Amino acid sequence: MPKQGKAKNTKNKAKHSKLMLRKANKLRAEKLQHQQRLKQLLHKQREKQNKIATEQGLKKL
Repeated sequence: MPKQGKAKNTKNKAKHSKLMLRKANKLRAEKLQHQQRLKQLLHKQREKQNKIATEQGLKKL
């Protein structure tokens, strides 16, 4: 027999799922920001190394 009346605990379930989605989105965004920050640092470091290498190459000539 099905329950009569209002479904039990639907407000809390909806609230919980909303909060869990928000948490998952936050973690996903933080992970993406971290990856972008690492890419920027690598790019900057490679440019610095290339600049040093070209300067050393010009000094040899």
